[in-house]
Amino acid sequence: MQNLMRGVHAQWHPLLHEALSHMNGDYLQQLQSTPENWLPDKNKLFASFSLPLASTRFILLGESPYPRAQSANGYAFWDNSVESLWSKTGLSKEVNRATSLRNLLKMLLHARGDLSTDFSQPAISELDKSAYVQTAKQLFEALIQQGFLLLNATLIYSENEVNYHARQWRPFMHSLLIQLASYNPSLQLILFGRIAELIPEANLFTSLRAEHPYNISFITNPNVLTFFKPLDLLAL
Repeated sequence: MQNLMRGVHAQWHPLLHEALSHMNGDYLQQLQSTPENWLPDKNKLFASFSLPLASTRFILLGESPYPRAQSANGYAFWDNSVESLWSKTGLSKEVNRATSLRNLLKMLLHARGDLSTDFSQPAISELDKSAYVQTAKQLFEALIQQGFLLLNATLIYSENEVNYHARQWRPFMHSLLIQLASYNPSLQLILFGRIAELIPEANLFTSLRAEHPYNISFITNPNVLTFFKPLDLLAL
């Protein structure tokens, strides 16, 4: 897998090699020989590990890559097809089509105190958004700068094979989390939705568990708000 690990920070190499050693060798060989059959692009498979291990404070764990080439970039929750976050009428059309991102932004606005009970487009349109990050790239880079490893539990997507890939990556994730719990017990896991129920190693860490951002209740979840408020991720 060495040829697929471009951009991985050197601090991660021992942990990733150990985690990969627990995976099915035939499966890994298949990935290397047919990179055109899965997402993300082969050069982005381990993109999230460009964040130095020593700088990692949180692991925001997603499920699997987006099923579209223009969206999948190797980072969990980051839809690479979304550019501008805002418009004159509130949120951009791209964001409004991306339910989870839409609710994430509304939650962050609520955490700042910029929205309270009205989360509508007209309410957002009235805000002065000049002091906010303006693009999805800026938002997710802010997460990374705060020490978030944006990691999918399954690093590969291919059509009609989601469960198959999930089974193949399970030993990798088990090994990686066990190693991380030993390396830095203060790491926190951020688990949204069904993924929280599928990660038994979560008990090794302090964890924030909440509904998936797809749910509107995510916007006002008090535990989510308490966690994200001091980070102020929307600030330029």
